[in-house]
Amino acid sequence: MTARSPMAPLPRPPRRPAMVRGPRGGRVPGGPRGFLVRVKRAWDRPLTAYYLILGGSLLITVLGLVMVYSASQIKALQSGLAPTYFFRKQLLAAVLGGGLLLAASRMPVRLHRALAYPLLAGSVFLMCLVQIPGIGVAVNGNQNWINLGGPFQMQPSEFGKLALVLWGADLLARKQDKKLLVQWKHLLVPLIPVAFLLLGLIMLGGDMGTAIILTAILFGLLWLAGAPTRLFVGVLGAATLIGALLIKTSANRMSRLACIGATDPGPGDQCWQAVHGIYALASGGFFGSGLGASMEKWGELPEPHTDFIFAITGEELGLAGTLSVLALFAALGYAGIRVAGRTEDPFVRYAAGGVTTWITAQAVINIGAVLGLLPIAGVPLPLFSYGGSALLPTMFAIGLLIAFARDEPAARAALTARSKRKPVFGRRAAGVRWKTMRRRVKKRPSGER
Repeated sequence: MTARSPMAPLPRPPRRPAMVRGPRGGRVPGGPRGFLVRVKRAWDRPLTAYYLILGGSLLITVLGLVMVYSASQIKALQSGLAPTYFFRKQLLAAVLGGGLLLAASRMPVRLHRALAYPLLAGSVFLMCLVQIPGIGVAVNGNQNWINLGGPFQMQPSEFGKLALVLWGADLLARKQDKKLLVQWKHLLVPLIPVAFLLLGLIMLGGDMGTAIILTAILFGLLWLAGAPTRLFVGVLGAATLIGALLIKTSANRMSRLACIGATDPGPGDQCWQAVHGIYALASGGFFGSGLGASMEKWGELPEPHTDFIFAITGEELGLAGTLSVLALFAALGYAGIRVAGRTEDPFVRYAAGGVTTWITAQAVINIGAVLGLLPIAGVPLPLFSYGGSALLPTMFAIGLLIAFARDEPAARAALTARSKRKPVFGRRAAGVRWKTMRRRVKKRPSGER
C-alpha cells in the first residue's frame, strides 16, 4: 500500500438522500422516492377507505346532478316541461338519498342484518304488484314500474338488488358461523332459488339489464363464499345458457347485440343510439365543448340524461371529464374491496363485496354500452344517471360501505383519537373570549387598559 500524500484531499463520504419531515413528524427521504413513501403511507392509513368511499360517492353524485341538469334541459322542453324538471326531481332524490346514506352509515351491523328479511319480503311483494294490470306501468317496453301518483314512479327491482345483498350476506354469514358452507347444498340453497325468484319477477317485465346486475351480485356472493370452481362454473354456464336463450327469442335484444361496435345506424336505424353515443364521445376532444354545449342532446341521442349520460359527459367535458368519472368509480371499487378484505366479520365481508360487485358491474355495463363494447342493457350509471328509484337504494348501499369502513378497529381508533384532538369552536370558557381562531385572550375588567 502506498502512503497518502499529506496534501491530498480527504475522500468525501457517500451522499445521503435529503430528509424531510413527514406529516406526523417522521423523517422520510426527499425527492421522488420520498414522495412515493409519503403516498404509500397515506394510502395505508386506516381511514383511507372511509374517505375514498365518502368523498368518491359524493363527488360522483354532485357531478351527476350537474350533468343531469345539462343533459335533460332539451328533453324537458321537448316534452313541454320546465327545463329544470328532471334536475329538480333528481335533486329531491339526492337529498332523500343523502338522508338514507347518513342513516345507513350510523346504523350498527346488527340493525343492517335485521333489515335483510323485511327488505327482501317487501321487494318481492312490490315486484309482484308490478305485474298486476292497473298498478304496474310500462316504460320503454319494460313493465317494471309502479305509479306513485303525479310525476313520481318507483322501480321495485332496484330495491331488489339491495335486498339480495343484505339477505344473501346475512344467510351466508349465518351458515359460515355454523360451518355449513363446506356442503354445496347449503351453499346453493336457499340462495339460488331466492335469486332465481327475483330474476323471474324481473324478467316478467322484460328488464334484462337489471337481471344481469342481479346475476352479477349472486356470482359475487358465491365467489366470496368460496364456491368450488366446478360449482361456480356450473352456475355460470347455466346462467349463460338461459341468457342466450332469452336473447335469441327477442328481436329487440338481438338487435342490441348486433349494435356492438357499430359505426353506422344500420337498416331501420336500429343502432341509432349506439352510433350517436360514439359521435358524442368523439366530438368532445380532450377538454370537451363546454358545459351545456352538447349537440347530441338536441334530439339526436335518445335518453341523454339516463342510460347515455356518460356520452354527454364526454361531449361536454371531454376525455378529462370521462377519465375523472372512471377514476372516481375505480377508487370507490378499490375502497369497497379493501373494506371486504380487511374485516373479520363474515356479514360485513359478504355485504361489502356484494355492494362493490353491484356498483362496479353496473358501471362497467353502462360505460361499456356507451363505448360500443357491450350491448345496450338499459341500466343507469350508478349515482350519476337520472332516476330516483336507482339513486335511493344505491346511496343506502354506499352508507353501508361507510358504516363498515368506520367499524374497522383501526379506523374506529383513529376516529376516536381525532375527535379527542379536535377543538370545539363556539364554546366559551369562563372569563375567556375568542379574539382570533388560534388565540384566546382573557377578558379584562371594565376600565382596565
